[in-house]
Amino acid sequence: ICKPLYYTTIMSRPKCHRLVAGSWVGGFFHSIIQIFITLPLPFCGPNVIDHYFCDLHPLFKLACTDTFVVGVIMFVNSGLFSVFSFLFLVSSYIVILYNLRNHSAEGRRKALSTCASHIMVVVLFFGPAIFLYLRPASTYTED
Repeated sequence: ICKPLYYTTIMSRPKCHRLVAGSWVGGFFHSIIQIFITLPLPFCGPNVIDHYFCDLHPLFKLACTDTFVVGVIMFVNSGLFSVFSFLFLVSSYIVILYNLRNHSAEGRRKALSTCASHIMVVVLFFGPAIFLYLRPASTYTED
């Protein structure tokens, strides 16, 4: 966005492949960690979760053991991952907005109209995710 004429030089095919592979590997490890902290949990009693999707917080309530350590692992895995991703995206938008000051008014308007919708999606996605995964599981209900 900041150097559109250099895009094909900066974003080469191997770099694009590395970014896609990094995204897949990061998502894979994030999911595998959640699977490995859930599999050894002993479950007893009701097997009904009163939520519209099976997330780990309600699943921990069904476990017949203390889930404090598992909750801390989930806090680090999901909560901090969400915060760092959000901060990385916000910092990239700050760099873009900082570099827009050298462009024409029409170029700034076009870039801002695109960035505004992207920033809104980032905030609407990461806001609830950060709220959900960074708060202690036992203090507040999700309602």
